Amino acid sequence: MREDFTTLNITETEDRLHVQLNRPDVRNAIDQTMVDELHEVCAELEARPRVLIISGANGVFASGADIAQLRERRRDDALQGINSTIFVRIAKLPMPVIAALDGYALGGGAELAYAADFRIASPTLKIGNPETGLGILAAAGASWRLKELVGEPLAKEILLAGRILTAEEALAARLVTEVHDAENLLDAADALADRIGRQDPLAVRITKSVFHMPAEAHPVIDTLAQGMLFESDAKFDRMQAFLDRKKK
Repeated sequence: MREDFTTLNITETEDRLHVQLNRPDVRNAIDQTMVDELHEVCAELEARPRVLIISGANGVFASGADIAQLRERRRDDALQGINSTIFVRIAKLPMPVIAALDGYALGGGAELAYAADFRIASPTLKIGNPETGLGILAAAGASWRLKELVGEPLAKEILLAGRILTAEEALAARLVTEVHDAENLLDAADALADRIGRQDPLAVRITKSVFHMPAEAHPVIDTLAQGMLFESDAKFDRMQAFLDRKKK
């Protein structure tokens, strides 16, 4: 993985990759360069699957899309789905994605968080979608992901009435699953990645893929996926280890 990104700080280990959004002068607003660099990250993780942890620099996750760029975009730009395309790609990464949310996660920043498999937060989190106040809609995933995450009534409050959730409200809605002090947030993300790492990687990858299949694909896809896993070496090794522990 190259080290000369201009909008991202990258730290990688054998089983995970940390990506810190780093445009502190604009509260980590998502611009075209950041989107392009996130595509490079995805290409790396598609080729070599690992857990992805996304965070933001300077006490902010991401304040949204870069309004200066967004102001100049026209219909043909919208039809390219610039942000929605990268967020879909992130959501489809083989291994789980953890968003560590500190401070503002608004607009496109919130939609990036919605694309993650896990969201954990600091107490300063403010998350929501103020797009309609800017004369546009949340078109990079919130209009369909959010109701799956928090239910239709709350999703409509966020999308249509501009409600911004605090960390406590997001936890109550299960939009985030853990709240930690800012200084411990990345440690908590690593602890979650450690728990994922104790599972069989192939089983995790296939379970994530099956989980996101449309309803009509079940139960056939479950049966086919289980057939693959039943033939894996890890299945035999892990089950034998479980049986051996029971004998002690």
